[in-house]
Amino acid sequence: MRVAVVSVAAWRRAHAWHPPLMTVAALMGVCALVSAVGLVVDPREILGAPAWAKPLKFSLSILFYTLTWAWLIAHLPRWRSLTRALGTVIAVTLVVEQVLIVWAAATGTTSHFNVSNGLHATVWAVMAVSITVMYLATFVTSAAVFLVRFEDPALTLALRAGVLVALVGIGVAFLMTAPTPAQLSAPTGIIGAHAVGVPDGGPGLPLLGWSTNGGDFRVAHFVGIHALQVLPLLALLTRAAGRRVTRPDSPTTRRHLSLTAAVVYAAATVLLTVQAWRGQSVVHPAGVVLVLGCGLALAAVVTTTVLVVRRPHPALLPATRPARPAATSRPT
Repeated sequence: MRVAVVSVAAWRRAHAWHPPLMTVAALMGVCALVSAVGLVVDPREILGAPAWAKPLKFSLSILFYTLTWAWLIAHLPRWRSLTRALGTVIAVTLVVEQVLIVWAAATGTTSHFNVSNGLHATVWAVMAVSITVMYLATFVTSAAVFLVRFEDPALTLALRAGVLVALVGIGVAFLMTAPTPAQLSAPTGIIGAHAVGVPDGGPGLPLLGWSTNGGDFRVAHFVGIHALQVLPLLALLTRAAGRRVTRPDSPTTRRHLSLTAAVVYAAATVLLTVQAWRGQSVVHPAGVVLVLGCGLALAAVVTTTVLVVRRPHPALLPATRPARPAATSRPT
């Protein structure tokens, strides 16, 4: 009983961050459960993938996205009225997107890129408008995040980098909307594709569905969007580790670690986009992509190691009070 009361109180506090976004987060939790059940009881496939895999992926992604933005908007020191209104816009557009994705899965057809008839063309147009409005609202709200300054400079940097990389990740989706050469030469009612060099619906990674035969813009899209969660989480983990990580503990060292993570993460997002554009599968890197990927990983490891093991300059360490002299007894 006590646990239930605490859980309800915690939910009420979290819901107050931004009620529309938190409501959407709760709905996505329910949708994820329904989609997971659908994976088990519904054997249908759409383009070679389980029919309910896409609703499940989008449910979880939107869940984390709305949770993060609700928390961020609640901590903005300025532009609160504007960002709360834009947060509501983000919530509504994401609900529209998810409802149409679930409808398409339930009817056994594709949601994105489908213009095979008037109904599907209308659905795709509504989805395109919704995601564009969401992107513009997120763009303005992201600018407000640069007004946030937490006590921990590493977390501040991670949040700012996270929203920027997330905007890039969302932007990758627009690369999928152009018709492919095959679609131009032989129209099939589909305009746009996430795969490059191979048709959509070929062999892919389990559940994720990312192509194992050709390029796939969804990889960079996914990685980029979730910089909004990954980079702040890394900053919080570094702070929690304290002296065990930075030896000795230094805010400057943690800030440099956050900067390293941000640069590496942003570069990885760009590299994954280039890899997809070149028609390479994420599981089969080759040529310049492989060289740059290995170089990026090596640079990340070396830089992180140097930051962790080096001893910061005394001037950069947290101020400490001088120890008091031991008490002595007065002579009698």
